[in-house]
Amino acid sequence: MAIAKKTLLCIDDDQAVLHIRKLVLESAGYSVLVAGDSATAMELFASSAVDLVISDHLLRGDTGTELAAVMKRLKPGVPIVIVSGLLDTPEGMEHADLFIAKTDPPPEVLRKIADLLNRWP
Repeated sequence: MAIAKKTLLCIDDDQAVLHIRKLVLESAGYSVLVAGDSATAMELFASSAVDLVISDHLLRGDTGTELAAVMKRLKPGVPIVIVSGLLDTPEGMEHADLFIAKTDPPPEVLRKIADLLNRWP
């Protein structure tokens, strides 16, 4: 029996970054949904079976941690990862499950995501 791919929702308002992140995650075997803004992200999150969310912290109009707070109220069982170029973890991280720096190399990011998915109930 084949194991179902985990579905990740990636949110970033930089389309080039979003495209690269999608390619990296798909090459690691994940199914990836993408959203370039909070409204699209919430539509996908509400209507799709998402196993994990990866959101940039600084989005137009919102922050990733603000989005995480709303998502956790809707589906508290879905882990949320915040990605940021900030040196310190952003304010509001209590709503997210993991912080990843944009400077982390792709193999490290993939390991952290896999570890989070593996330990999530």
